[in-house]
Amino acid sequence: MRDTVIFDFGGVITSSPFEAFNRLERERGLPEDLIRQINATNPDENAWALFERAEIDAAGFDAQFAEEARALGHELRGEDVLLLLSGDIRPRMVHALDWLKRSGYRLGCITNNVPAGEGAGMSRSAEKAAKVAEIMARFDHVIESSKVGIRKPDPRIYEMMLETLGKPADKCVYLDDLGINCKPAAQLGIHAIKVSDETQALADLADALGVDRAVF
Repeated sequence: MRDTVIFDFGGVITSSPFEAFNRLERERGLPEDLIRQINATNPDENAWALFERAEIDAAGFDAQFAEEARALGHELRGEDVLLLLSGDIRPRMVHALDWLKRSGYRLGCITNNVPAGEGAGMSRSAEKAAKVAEIMARFDHVIESSKVGIRKPDPRIYEMMLETLGKPADKCVYLDDLGINCKPAAQLGIHAIKVSDETQALADLADALGVDRAVF
């Protein structure tokens, strides 16, 4: 019986920043998914990867991201992207966290984030940061890439969570909106769920835990 649920944060507990990326691209007449393309080029050493491991600061990210955009023939500053990272909190996901907590499940959160904004959710205001902090308090353990210097999909970050929670992989479920981040979790023996939207994610989670879908 699975008794532990590990969540990604952005794109799972909150709306995906990819939606905001696409809005910016449309507003500026840039190719759709340009930001994701930049972040997927040289994925271990690009500006995004370095910033998520806190190996460069916000100013360094701003400049290096702009260079990477320019290499693809477009003008876009890193600082413009940073403004888009804090998504909207999804109430149904918070309700699910509360139900899981009341029901005795162990809860973890593994988030790739950057040392920008306020708090783990990279919020743009103190009010939003406070709301995110309230959500984070529900987890038994939180791992932030920018604090540990390791980012998903590095298998070590999932192993760190399993070790800290004291749980074997086959007792755990992991939810993430990126398939590339689900893959290493699944390879470790964790039941991985790729999140497309709230309804799908919660239905799949209920099935993975063997509980009635109506609880979420």
